[in-house]
Amino acid sequence: MYGSPLPAPAPGPIAAPPLDHFLVCGLGSLGEHCVMNLKQFGVEVSAIEQSPPPTWEIPELATALTHLVVGDCRQAETLKQAGIDRCRAILLVTSDEQVNLEAAFAARLLNPQVRVVVRSAKQELNQLLAEHLQNYVAFEPTQLSADAFAVAALGNDTLGYFQLEEQFLRVTRQHIPPGHPWCNQRQVQDLNTRRRRVLAHWPAGFPTSEHFYQWDPEALIGAGDTLIYIETEADRRSSLGNRLKPRAWLQRAIAYWQELLSTPRPLAHLRQQIYSLWQQGAAHQIQRVVIVCALTIVTLLFLGTTLIYQYFPAPISRYEAFQATVVLLLGGYGDIFGGVELTDPLPRWLQSFSLGLTLIGTVFVGVVYALLTEKLLTAQFQFLARRPPIPTQGHTIIIGLGRVGRQVATRLQQFKQPLVGVHSSPLPADTLPQMPLVITQDMTQVLPRLNLMTAKSVVAVTEDELANLEAVLTARAAHANANLVIRTYNRRFAENIGRLFPDAQVLCASELAAQAFATAAFGENVLTLLYFDRSTILVTEYQVETHDTLNQRLLAEVAYGYGVVPILHQRSGQTATLLPKDELRLQAGDRLIVLATIEGLQRIEQGNLLPRQWYVHIDRLPLGADHNILAEEARTIVALIAGCRINEAIALMQHSPGTLPLPLYRHQAQRLAKRLRRAGFQARVVQS
Repeated sequence: MYGSPLPAPAPGPIAAPPLDHFLVCGLGSLGEHCVMNLKQFGVEVSAIEQSPPPTWEIPELATALTHLVVGDCRQAETLKQAGIDRCRAILLVTSDEQVNLEAAFAARLLNPQVRVVVRSAKQELNQLLAEHLQNYVAFEPTQLSADAFAVAALGNDTLGYFQLEEQFLRVTRQHIPPGHPWCNQRQVQDLNTRRRRVLAHWPAGFPTSEHFYQWDPEALIGAGDTLIYIETEADRRSSLGNRLKPRAWLQRAIAYWQELLSTPRPLAHLRQQIYSLWQQGAAHQIQRVVIVCALTIVTLLFLGTTLIYQYFPAPISRYEAFQATVVLLLGGYGDIFGGVELTDPLPRWLQSFSLGLTLIGTVFVGVVYALLTEKLLTAQFQFLARRPPIPTQGHTIIIGLGRVGRQVATRLQQFKQPLVGVHSSPLPADTLPQMPLVITQDMTQVLPRLNLMTAKSVVAVTEDELANLEAVLTARAAHANANLVIRTYNRRFAENIGRLFPDAQVLCASELAAQAFATAAFGENVLTLLYFDRSTILVTEYQVETHDTLNQRLLAEVAYGYGVVPILHQRSGQTATLLPKDELRLQAGDRLIVLATIEGLQRIEQGNLLPRQWYVHIDRLPLGADHNILAEEARTIVALIAGCRINEAIALMQHSPGTLPLPLYRHQAQRLAKRLRRAGFQARVVQS
């Protein structure tokens, strides 16, 4: 039977923001993007600029601004004229850090309640100011955008990598080929575990969804599908570092031999692998020498042990035969045969073979000593040069080692990625000492000498947009398979380049950083940002307060109503939980970290939940069972997943069999139907 819909569980009282006026000081590229991002929240934005340019980088800026004041933002009269007394936040984003800090002091004196967001790289000073000024936060745009450039350099499969609570989290894109273990075997919701959370699922041939974190939980994963998910790493030795865990080498070896034996022609496959290894060593003769020496020694050990055990006149064990062979290979012919009188004569061919073992072993010992000497000398010269050699393959080439380039290099080194830097002038000896460095004025001409053909990525992050474009196009012409990343400053330039070269990742540094500044203006803490599918995803931290739009919400409502992904929850005084469950209800004092687009953060700020459009329909009750017990279990399930009180759950279950008159989000409804089916009910999900 059908009943009239009951209202969804309402959270506690939510108060509107006291002020909706924001002030941006400095309308460079970063400032213009800050204005446009703030306007997405539906607030009034004024600006102060000392010398406005003839034309704006963003043409829509003039209409987006409520008021533009021409003057010095450090002057009290200028700030008053711009309305500092009624501002909720002021963003100080000029290119001069001292101007920003002076303006921050002036703004705090005029409005003690205003939130101050400052562009500054002085970390220690910013920490001290945050303690004394209160409601103060500072960012360095270089550091914010560097994470996005570093992740882009990792390739198309890794979309994000960051740390929370001593745990590393990785955002991964997975293309499902035919024969994949998930293909036609798993539903998307089955991939959600304590260590993994699905962010997006796009069936083969379908466009991306309209909203972030909106996907069908019951969709069957098929060939050609694309999945994006976030997962936790067990420890710092992640796959990005290519470091094997204890006994991982044994697992790798077992997996390799299993794969080898499963091939139609295992011997031919093994022969091909050996040939490929030999070919890879062609460019490095030392590797070939090592391979030949190792194979020869192993062969002689096996052959010598067998012959001595079989034909030695005195009875000896296999182990003694092995020891005698080792002694002969180490030049111990005289130790075994010198002055020894045997009861039975030793066959001359065996004695000659033993002498040959000693001679061959002496030669190979000399080769080993030579290799060790060469390595020691090379290590000494590298120590004197202080920088390692250029990697041979799988490395990232960073062009331009300014502030962004150095941040990108540092981040990639944390990921244990091989890399080489190219810069126009020498760097101090203590700057990235473990990174190979090439100094040149013509960065495009030096690319072929950096093993470009075997490089994984080329990242151009100089201060010159055209130089970045030229370097990437040169790399593209030489090696079309390299992952190309370009740094730009102008949004229109970035959009045009992105359309002309869709295989390259074109990132506008100002546009990336501006979203973090705009979000921080509303009182939230942006930890880092990710960039994929031409969207910026902000890792944002909330402290839940009594009268904000998160208080008393289920995490399911936060996730599917606001279109964000909760990745960490911490109750006051308790241990933080990564990838928390949807059934948890937030309360004042909680700490919450989410992945969100600027649109999702805007919905949280305004309390604008997406509509609930799904219901659970119960076709029939279980036969031959105690309905009182089942009803009690069903009420508990409904109360847990829907987030309502028990008495409300009882009222809802009075409508069964029939449609429960409670609108839910799709994921909630499907989880509720699934739990009811486990309890014995025949339940399904219907859309309103």
